[in-house]
Amino acid sequence: MFDFLKPKKSKRKQVLPLFVDIHSHLLPGIDDGAQTITESLDLLYHFEALGYKKVITTPHIVQDFYPNTPSVILQKLKEVQEAATENNLKIRIEAAAEYYLDEYFYALLDQPDQLLTFGKNYILFETGFINQPAILFEAIFKMKAQGLQPILAHPERYAYLQGNYSLAPEIAERGALFQINMNSLTGYYSPAAKKTAEKLIDEGLVSFAGTDMHNMRHMENLRDAINTKYFDKLLDQGILNNTLYDS
Repeated sequence: MFDFLKPKKSKRKQVLPLFVDIHSHLLPGIDDGAQTITESLDLLYHFEALGYKKVITTPHIVQDFYPNTPSVILQKLKEVQEAATENNLKIRIEAAAEYYLDEYFYALLDQPDQLLTFGKNYILFETGFINQPAILFEAIFKMKAQGLQPILAHPERYAYLQGNYSLAPEIAERGALFQINMNSLTGYYSPAAKKTAEKLIDEGLVSFAGTDMHNMRHMENLRDAINTKYFDKLLDQGILNNTLYDS
């Protein structure tokens, strides 16, 4: 079943030695990522063909748009894991979440045992794209105080950081790690995002690379991203993705 979804062999290089992804939207029908189990499996086939051995998929949790809960996410995860096994996929599939920084998430931090984390208590969060959240530094402090290690998703895509790059080292000094989207390295999102991603890499501020995979358009562009010189430079810096394989 689903044999028609298997990707054709490619002569282009794989992502190895990077084989763990920490940011994607593969659970069907609960956010703006995959909408069907078929789409989920199609993307997973391509992940496996690129050399990935494990994905930690991270559905959005945005109270006003995607009010997902751990129980909803873990049930969907089980469905995808079972379908993957039935279709002979070897890639390991786990789940956490991508939390949107707002007052709802800030309140959730009072119950850290109810949050979806991964690895060494890592928690992935994003912000709005235009304006710096007033509670950004307070939220980072609160996450750290609760024993969580915050990871800021795709900082290169935020206009407020593109326009005021000095915020990047300050955010890092406050204790957040950075995860860039690999597709930013091709200019997929914007020239400004590409420039900011490259600068973050140049300054050694990137701890994780993520695909932020939503659909096949992202997958097709990923094959270009892994052939950029900045992808090679990122790998040379010893990012932390692969430390999560056995966690």
